[in-house]
Amino acid sequence: MKKAVLIFIAASAMLISCNNSATTSTESGANNEAAVKGASITFQKNNFDFGKIPEGQKVTHEFEFVNNGSEPLIISNATASCGCTIPEYPKEPIAPGKTGVIKVVFDSSGRPGMQNKIVSVTSNANPSLTEIYLTGEVMAKAAAAK
Repeated sequence: MKKAVLIFIAASAMLISCNNSATTSTESGANNEAAVKGASITFQKNNFDFGKIPEGQKVTHEFEFVNNGSEPLIISNATASCGCTIPEYPKEPIAPGKTGVIKVVFDSSGRPGMQNKIVSVTSNANPSLTEIYLTGEVMAKAAAAK
């Protein structure tokens, strides 16, 4: 009796999984279309490691992104986790399929040690908040002189 019940449960599970896979493929197609609607921001690389630099040096990096969406991408703000990091972002809308750049300048003056700077980018994409990172190590003036 127990074997019959287990066989029935296994057969039912197989039938249900077959039906679910057919539904899932249809649903995933709909989800893929939904993901493309609206604006989208995709960075080529969302982290830049500047390695080791001497204290006082400025690091500049351009984070390139593309709008993979179907509507213009509008970046409304880009803010850094610290006043030593200044982001510059495009003020004009980025058309679908086009690329843009967020330029970030980090001033290492008075900032010895490991660094992990976060730039929060606010836009009309989904999700509306995206983060990019600038990391590395600033060698103290005394250590850099050795």
